[in-house]
Amino acid sequence: MYQSPLDLTDKQINVQSLKEQLDTFGNYQKELFLTRHAITDLVFGRAEYMDQLLQRLWKHYHFNQIEHLCLVAVGGYGRKELHPLSDIDILILAKDSFHPDIQAQVSEFITLLWDLKLEVGHAVRTIEECTEIGQKDLTVATNLQEARLISGCEETYYRLKLQVHSESFWSSESFYKAKIQEQKARHARYHDTTYNLEPDIKSTPGGLRDIHTLSWVARRHFGATSLLEMSRHDFLTDAEYRELVECQNFLWRVRFALHLELKRYDNRLTFAHQAQVAEHLGFHGDHNQPVEMMMKEFYRTLRRVAELNKMLLKLFDLVILGDEKDTTPHLINDDYQITSNLIEVRQKELFQDNPAAIIDMFIHIANNSSIEGVAPETMRQLRSARRKLTQFLHCLPEAREKFMQLARHPNALHKAFTLMHRHGVLAAYLPQWSHIVGQMQFDLFHVYTVDEHSIRLLKYIHLFEDSNNYQRHPICCEVFPRLPKKELLILAAIFHDIGKGRGGDHSEIGAVEAYDFCIEHGLSKPEARLVSWLVKNHLLMSVTAQRRDIYDPDVIIEFAKTVREEEYLEYLVCLTVADICATNPELWNSWKRTLLAELFYSTQRALRRGLENPVDVRDRIRHNQQLASALLRKEGFVARQIDNLWQRFKADYFLRHSHKQIAWHSASILNHQSPDETLVLVSEQSTRGGTEIFVYTRDQHALFAAIVAELDRRGLTVHDAQIMASRDGFVLDTFIVLDQNGQSVDPERHSTIIKNLQSAIALETPALDKTRRTPGNLKHFTVKTQIDFLPTKSKKKTLLEFVALDTPGLLANVGATFAELGLDIHGAKITTIGERAEDLFIITGKEHGKLTQEEEQQVKDALIKSVKTLLPS
Repeated sequence: MYQSPLDLTDKQINVQSLKEQLDTFGNYQKELFLTRHAITDLVFGRAEYMDQLLQRLWKHYHFNQIEHLCLVAVGGYGRKELHPLSDIDILILAKDSFHPDIQAQVSEFITLLWDLKLEVGHAVRTIEECTEIGQKDLTVATNLQEARLISGCEETYYRLKLQVHSESFWSSESFYKAKIQEQKARHARYHDTTYNLEPDIKSTPGGLRDIHTLSWVARRHFGATSLLEMSRHDFLTDAEYRELVECQNFLWRVRFALHLELKRYDNRLTFAHQAQVAEHLGFHGDHNQPVEMMMKEFYRTLRRVAELNKMLLKLFDLVILGDEKDTTPHLINDDYQITSNLIEVRQKELFQDNPAAIIDMFIHIANNSSIEGVAPETMRQLRSARRKLTQFLHCLPEAREKFMQLARHPNALHKAFTLMHRHGVLAAYLPQWSHIVGQMQFDLFHVYTVDEHSIRLLKYIHLFEDSNNYQRHPICCEVFPRLPKKELLILAAIFHDIGKGRGGDHSEIGAVEAYDFCIEHGLSKPEARLVSWLVKNHLLMSVTAQRRDIYDPDVIIEFAKTVREEEYLEYLVCLTVADICATNPELWNSWKRTLLAELFYSTQRALRRGLENPVDVRDRIRHNQQLASALLRKEGFVARQIDNLWQRFKADYFLRHSHKQIAWHSASILNHQSPDETLVLVSEQSTRGGTEIFVYTRDQHALFAAIVAELDRRGLTVHDAQIMASRDGFVLDTFIVLDQNGQSVDPERHSTIIKNLQSAIALETPALDKTRRTPGNLKHFTVKTQIDFLPTKSKKKTLLEFVALDTPGLLANVGATFAELGLDIHGAKITTIGERAEDLFIITGKEHGKLTQEEEQQVKDALIKSVKTLLPS
């Protein structure tokens, strides 16, 4: 138990004694929290304890003997809401002016609070100063609205309250408009989404600030000092009041738990603390399950708050600004009308009497682009009807018909599906969708929850209709408009991740459910099979392009055999590109666009040629040589020079490079004066979506490791490597790199890169020291190192798939490990997915052939050991 501050003696009022008192109270509250005590008691109890402490200190410094002086709590403390690290905002208020002697006492009082390590925000002002500053500063005006007397002169405090609540201070209209703009700006800072990986409990959309905004506006306009009073003004139903309180209490518990873990004030639920907060809140499970369960409830709570916030602010909008708006209703039909660009029902019980009519509302939204959203009373009816449904909407035949009408509507992707999700209609329609609402994954790759990602995927599909996006998405903007049945792609998008969070392969689960859904909704079996196939294989094209050797004809043939038809390929490329873009805005770049384009067109050619007629590798080599030779002869080189050079190169070189690359490399080598000096070329033009770096030098131990280590030092990311050896001991290594922004390298850096690489190669022994710090976020993730040897028809080479935590220097250490084992690297496909490195290496053993089983085990053991040396402690 703890001692009441009011009972402290003068001898106990010193820094050491008060710190002990605060620690005792803090430990007492922590114990209550961990034993699931009511969060309201803890939050209000902390404010009460602080009131008593300040009242005792106020008396200790004899402020109670000074006429017309008072101590006022403002802001969150004024609302009696204090968490362990909350700011304690106080106002020392004088009626007219401060006597000079008081300043020294105030300074001593505030210094003691700081010495106690309390987060104190203070102001020392007269009533007139408060009024002047508050009229100019919205934050000050808001804080003063929540002023509460702690100790001192009641008359002075009430004079302030009279000023603050007068219309001349802030009219309810101007205050409302300012608060709406403030909320919009705050939401924009969080990209207008509740689904941030490391959300701010207080400020993120749907967070505590959205609840505060409602109470501030209600307080200003109605004089309502609490959510309960708002319900008495008929702006909150009893059910809405209980829901807001429930949401607030959960967010309070999360914030309280977070503050127990922190030493300094912060409201961001970072990766570093999510696991411990989940444990404090009583979430249990294996691996990342507790975090994912907690965050699922957290995101669902944010959604509920955001929906209530939007609905109630629209109600306030009508009441406070009603005279400024055109509220003339425009009829749509007997059931719906549009008022102030918001759709609203014309019958009070429409949704409850006819639940299928809910889908009609979104068809009307798709029909009319001027509709901006749903009217507040209609939103309220929808929320009520949603909760009273006795079955999911897809069980109603008329609802199924309307849903497919919407899926086939050309404008549905623009707004209708987004609003269906926002207002919980997709979850009410489809039981599987309700499972993924708020479903997060504890990694750095998936920026959004599963439901938010799927909705964003639909938005990206919508962009493919617009030719203005052709430069960014050329294949999709060409293919999507000619897809015969776009609704099949939309259904695949809805179902592609719907199996997540249920154990097992989510693609397999989703494929089965998608097929059943299609049959239930009247699609033919061939249409259902296409949708199911897209869901099952929605990762296939991305994985093949980024993690397989797509310059190997066998890889293209195997991919084409899975796709089977050109129509399937066109649907799949649209789904793949939209999926990548919707996963993380930073993922899509020219490199991925080029890879997918190469895979798409190679597969398209294979399908048109017929899979029984594979490409003749020798023909491709001859074709590349002929075109490259023509370019070289134009530059003045003669056939004998070209032939003599190319006799040194192996056939694989001509297969894996374009004729323009071959001509560029060859011309530079022929012009190179000293064969013993390293030749480094950096492409002026973008190559396959990145910058090509070509290295020609005598082969040496751990050369690959030396090169990638130097590139890593320069902040360049290797995405692709072709490692070639000439017949006479030289290497012809090609690297495709991007800068830290996922762009081609600035030409101004080229000369520096060339010099640095030449110096690094000249050392002969690679410098593998880490020059980049491990990103802080990586410390909170674990990725099991996996080494798999992929099946291949080749008897000469081994394909090794490598998965590990993406630590600085990882690629260089892998290269050094291969060198130590006497293995040769012939190619590498480097993919970073959040915190995961997922790489493909083409290697040969000591005898320059395929690895034996014994060598495979040696490689596996050595790589696992190497990765351990890089892991953050």
